[in-house]
Amino acid sequence: MVFWLMYLKMNKLLVNIVRGLMVALSKLPLKFHYFMADVLAWLFRKVLRYRYSTVMVNLSRSFPDKKYKEIDRIAKDFYRHFGEIFAEAIWFGGSSYKRLHDSGIVTVMNPEELNELFLSTPSMTVLSTHCGNWELMGGFLGYRTPSGEKVAIREEEIRVVYKKLSSPVSDEVFKRNRVAPLERVGTSCEIESMNILRHAVSNREKRLVYIYPTDQAPYWKAAKHPIGEFMHQQTNVMLGSVGVACKLSHSVMYMKMRRVERGRYEMTLIPICRNASEMTPEQIMRKYYDLLEQEINETPHNWLWTHKRWK
Repeated sequence: MVFWLMYLKMNKLLVNIVRGLMVALSKLPLKFHYFMADVLAWLFRKVLRYRYSTVMVNLSRSFPDKKYKEIDRIAKDFYRHFGEIFAEAIWFGGSSYKRLHDSGIVTVMNPEELNELFLSTPSMTVLSTHCGNWELMGGFLGYRTPSGEKVAIREEEIRVVYKKLSSPVSDEVFKRNRVAPLERVGTSCEIESMNILRHAVSNREKRLVYIYPTDQAPYWKAAKHPIGEFMHQQTNVMLGSVGVACKLSHSVMYMKMRRVERGRYEMTLIPICRNASEMTPEQIMRKYYDLLEQEINETPHNWLWTHKRWK
């Protein structure tokens, strides 16, 4: 018992130290962070060779018609983007809604369509990806829109579904970083994936938005369902997220995050269905992966190629 308490205290201390350093760095201008992004990209690609073989295998199998020079160019652009993900995440961790809005780092392109679907259905399931920078999603309610119309969702109506990281320190640090811009910290509820069905059923009378990162390889304990080809490879998926949506008649949207240029992303919410109970989970996931493949083909370097998606 004594050792367990010491372990918890040590973890808490490490979390506070790492989080404190991140917050201090986050106050520096975004231009500084992009300078560090270039340094990180060089280290990941040239020095550490971080998952370089995984990146090249994934790219080669996903784009069988491309020549080596084209694959190498995509890999180089990806590592530059990979460095930006880390740099932007640190900057994001010290940002308020106002800072995010003023920076113009993300523009939500279709708030009108999002608002209409959210307000006219029981709840909404949003299937996100590892395109763009998913660590910026916590600022969703503070980002610019082309028309100036605000997103009609409140902080307390958002539920972000996640899988707990194996390292308790990393898990807590990134959890705090993701919710840093919230004006009322704690009102946005993060739910572990294993608890989502119970939570959704017990809150079925509330209109909520459930956001799931959906493009990972199935967890080793999870049921695996073949979905056919994705990026020229036979792919297994998990159906838990859309299974909940089907049971509770949620509307379902695909979250597209296109990188326009350094420091500029466009987020578009694309409707998959208005009532998930009218489709099967397999049909929804097939449509999701078709949209994801289209997005990857548009900007190949914009996806997380270090991930071992096809195991």
